[in-house]
Amino acid sequence: MDFWDIYDKHYKKVRKFIYVLVQDDWVADDLIQETFIKVQKSLHQLREGSKLSSWIFRIVYNLCQDHFRKMNQSLKSEQVLTEKKEILAEPIFQKELEQHQMGRCVQDKIRLLPESYQTVLALFDLMGFSHQEIAGILDISVENVKVRLHRARKKLKTILEENCRFEVDERNVLICDPVASKN
Repeated sequence: MDFWDIYDKHYKKVRKFIYVLVQDDWVADDLIQETFIKVQKSLHQLREGSKLSSWIFRIVYNLCQDHFRKMNQSLKSEQVLTEKKEILAEPIFQKELEQHQMGRCVQDKIRLLPESYQTVLALFDLMGFSHQEIAGILDISVENVKVRLHRARKKLKTILEENCRFEVDERNVLICDPVASKN
């Protein structure tokens, strides 16, 4: 398979997955570039073309892990909680703005999960990979994927229940109100 065909076919998914994990456009761009350089250099080593997607996402996952190892974890956690305060100058539709804000709130809560839970949620729920494909990407068993996914969803539910109050307003829009801290 031609490298540029692979690039065109996988670029959007690779970018989406990396961005979900690192939440930084500049870092994501660097990691995307590194990913496709490694793919191009190692493409001749791939024996089974049917496993191309899993192989590429294994490279992506390993590069993201290397990135996180280089970062100071405490600084990363603090940064995630304080960054990304978006200012929208003129919202076109209030409902869309509120849905965007709720999505951002839930994403912030997902960032409170352990990295292994964030990864499995991103691969399954956002990227649409099967349990088998995720097992190949993360180099774990299918059963372990299922367990991590279950635990991630359970922990996220607990975090959301503790930190958010969901209501449907008079316009039938689901709204997430942060619950005041108990400190």
